[in-house]
Amino acid sequence: MDAPRSVTRATDTANAPSPRPRVHREYVAYTRKDLGRIPQLQRLPREEVAAMEAVAAVLPFRTNAYVVEELIDWSRVPDDPIFQLTFPQRGMLDPQDLERMVGLVRGGAPAARVKEAAREVQLRLNPHPAGQLQLNVPDRDGQPLRGMQHKYRETVLFFPSQGQTCHAYCTYCFRWPQFAGLDDMRFASREADTLVAYLERHPEVTSVLFTGGDPLVMKSAVLRRYVEPLLGAGLPHLASIRIGSKAPAYWPQRFVTDPDADDLLRLFEEVEASGLSLSLMAHFSHPRELETPVAQAALRRIRGTGATVRCQAPLIRRVNDDALAWAEMWRLQVRLGAVPYYMFVERDTGPRGYFEVPLVRAWEVYREALGRVSGLARTVRGPSMSATPGKVVVDGVADVAGRRVLALRFLQARDPEWVGRPFFAEYDPRATWLDQLRPAFGEGEFFFEPGLRALRQGSAAWKAAPIVRRRLAVHLESEWN
Repeated sequence: MDAPRSVTRATDTANAPSPRPRVHREYVAYTRKDLGRIPQLQRLPREEVAAMEAVAAVLPFRTNAYVVEELIDWSRVPDDPIFQLTFPQRGMLDPQDLERMVGLVRGGAPAARVKEAAREVQLRLNPHPAGQLQLNVPDRDGQPLRGMQHKYRETVLFFPSQGQTCHAYCTYCFRWPQFAGLDDMRFASREADTLVAYLERHPEVTSVLFTGGDPLVMKSAVLRRYVEPLLGAGLPHLASIRIGSKAPAYWPQRFVTDPDADDLLRLFEEVEASGLSLSLMAHFSHPRELETPVAQAALRRIRGTGATVRCQAPLIRRVNDDALAWAEMWRLQVRLGAVPYYMFVERDTGPRGYFEVPLVRAWEVYREALGRVSGLARTVRGPSMSATPGKVVVDGVADVAGRRVLALRFLQARDPEWVGRPFFAEYDPRATWLDQLRPAFGEGEFFFEPGLRALRQGSAAWKAAPIVRRRLAVHLESEWN
């Protein structure tokens, strides 16, 4: 089969002569067991590597040779942002937990004992924030559809079981339980037919988001088995398919030199040709991830299929809590034809204390960065919290009726009536999440809290579920019909 014309053009562009570093064509992964043999880590003190091994026993670690050799500036370690983004750091655990884990790991404790101690820590780290298991999992005939989430009326999230890992793990990742062996907290589904059947029963859904993990760790032939049923299902209400991926940053070769790169792009073209729009939701956390020639070639090839690239990332202390970094990243995205889309707030899970930035500071970074770019880059929305009731954006600090307040607004919500409605919280320069804020002007609660409380109280599973929230089936279908 001849390559589609746009893939051929993209290949020609990607292969155009240009200065580039050594090309990594073979994917080489590093996990916890490899920490001792990564050459660059030998420059660090032994106790630092020991701390990394201990943290990696609790929080998942995975990176690859491209990230290690091309994205990290080892002369800046430990302060290099990509190093902070991908390697475990001692400050991610409480000192007591760190000391205990170092003792177990370095002392040669049995694997079962290390795992047991790690579980104790993991379950204190709010493994599934924002009601993911309690309120997001839809059901069919009383049975939970474990590989799906349906939080917002128009959008369904689907978790392919073969896509439940990534080319490298972000240390801030809010889906870290997917990779830490917490099987009761893992979202995964093999059933593309189940997805189609659910969509047939829910005509309000206009968009499907394939997420994970990272769906693009799958071979294109496997991804096709999930995507093609949507193209042939004849769903008139379905308008778009989205794929959430960090591959353009952590393994851009997926679109350029991987053996099935052309077939992957051909699949993208087929989605566009079907009448649906395809958006690659690319997670770029720092401008360095966009600077390599292979990353830029990957974006050119993706855009050559007709797909849109939308870029998003959370604001992370020690990684990108700097307006200059965000402005540079947005300018690069626009120059490469991508769309700046979201600046998120670090979620209240995992090692949040190591990464979180106060909401007021996050808004200041966003505002300053926005003032440094042209209108084409001001498509980005934020700073946004993906909280239990919905996506809440911090619009800024204001003085209203003689009081200093935070102005907030829903960009997306469980109840569509909440979307776009402004509300106000007492000014708090230390608050890092919605549940730390208090309503302004003496109001007893925020306007959305009665509705959210009713949703929780209406679910017997919410009241009866154990800590790990097993086998949770929450009936949300009536909310969306």
